[in-house]
Amino acid sequence: MSIGANWAGTHFFGASAMVEARTITEVQETVSTTRGPIRALGTRHSFNDLADTAGTLITVTRIDPNPVLDTATQTVNVGAGIRYGELAVWLQERGWALHNMGSLPHISVGGAVATGTHGSGVTNGCLSDAVAGLEYVNASGALVKATRGDPGFEGLVVGLGAYGIVVRITLDIQPTFLVRQDVYRDLPWATFLDDVPAVMSAGYSVSAFTMWAEENLQQIWRKTRIGADETPTEPWLGARMERANEAGLVGVPPDNLTTKDGIEGPWLERLPHFRLDSTPSNGDEIQTEYFVDLADAEAALSAVRRLSDEIAPHLLITELRTIAADGLWLSGAYGRATLAIHFTWRNDEEAVSRLTPRIENALAPFGARPHWGKVHTMDADAVAAVTPRLADARDEFERLDPEGRFANAHLRKLGVRR
Repeated sequence: MSIGANWAGTHFFGASAMVEARTITEVQETVSTTRGPIRALGTRHSFNDLADTAGTLITVTRIDPNPVLDTATQTVNVGAGIRYGELAVWLQERGWALHNMGSLPHISVGGAVATGTHGSGVTNGCLSDAVAGLEYVNASGALVKATRGDPGFEGLVVGLGAYGIVVRITLDIQPTFLVRQDVYRDLPWATFLDDVPAVMSAGYSVSAFTMWAEENLQQIWRKTRIGADETPTEPWLGARMERANEAGLVGVPPDNLTTKDGIEGPWLERLPHFRLDSTPSNGDEIQTEYFVDLADAEAALSAVRRLSDEIAPHLLITELRTIAADGLWLSGAYGRATLAIHFTWRNDEEAVSRLTPRIENALAPFGARPHWGKVHTMDADAVAAVTPRLADARDEFERLDPEGRFANAHLRKLGVRR
């Protein structure tokens, strides 16, 4: 049978079968009765073969998410297959919010958490940092609960599907809040590099967009939490506010983007870049992303800029974001405030395969970590050198899944499983 491709059509799944589970019990029965390897499949937003297997894929996106709100602990327990945008609407209707959102609200909670996906904001952890508990089906088909504070919990959150099928997740929440989104144009690179942390701290969530070869950054998206941050003004560091009807992101219809122009609105309609009811991003693309210490931002960005003439012809856009440090063993922001350097490439596999090693070499002095769900060429030794708790996570996965049912070639290639 044909399982089809990932979201962007850059990887075709090689699994021999796929199960679209409708209940947690069906997940348990599938795991306990199926022979051979098995992997969880979310909303197919990984750009490599991380989610693939030679055996059976199982998706939990069709299970009723059945959100359960606990106002006393300020948490919500929800099915892992729900999309972030759908959960956000449910929370907003009840007066609650998540701490942050990724660029796309279309991705599943379980898949985003498992890969360390993030939004932006120097004080905002990645999406996984909000996880207070997990429920997963283990290799024998039993339902297991893990809670923040349990031994090894920090290794399970960004777990890459390496130890079981996560079916429900408990997330921290907070009272709803308002955000305004202002877009600035033509911030000089020299000004940006002079104090990257200061620029990226100028709002609750700040993203910078560039093609690398220009003298000025194309855009700064400044998302300001109402009542908590300074109101954006013009001029700002030599940049100007975007004028009405200026082109947005390359190849993206303006109507697909969330509301800008300083208009206040609820968090779920401003923190993502793309609307839930729209086509996310460009679609026909390849994505790569690396994480470096925010303290090394000026040097790391300058190193990549030296490759700008090679990069620009093959790029749709680069987005720069920040992530607060966390303690999750396989998070890109483990132990350090982080700058995320994201490349959205034109769909040219040959060019990307040629450029990614060049970028990785430029970023190597800064201990760059790859995004687990994006395209990169780092091998097991390179990944181990920049992931301090990799061995601890691998030991935990091996203990929970000694027969390697949830392992695959990708995890073994990176040294995440044996």
